[in-house]
Amino acid sequence: MPIKFIRNIQFTRLLKTGGRLREFNFRKSGAEEKFSVDTVDDRGNRIMFTMTKADGYWRLGNTLLPAWITDYEGLLHENIEEELSHFH
Repeated sequence: MPIKFIRNIQFTRLLKTGGRLREFNFRKSGAEEKFSVDTVDDRGNRIMFTMTKADGYWRLGNTLLPAWITDYEGLLHENIEEELSHFH
């Protein structure tokens, strides 16, 4: 029986969204094309959401997010792709 290793990927990025520098934590476990992402709003509340790859683009999985996240979906996509490029 062959052993199959699946890499877990975790990284953090400081990104300027909505006029503020914010910390975004990305985590991918398993072979599924899905990242769990968390960040903190202005009041210190943790916001958690997913990004799923569809048609070669990482998209937000939840639409009930603040504009300072949804307006920067492209920036989040770019940072995921940049990090994944280190593994290929």
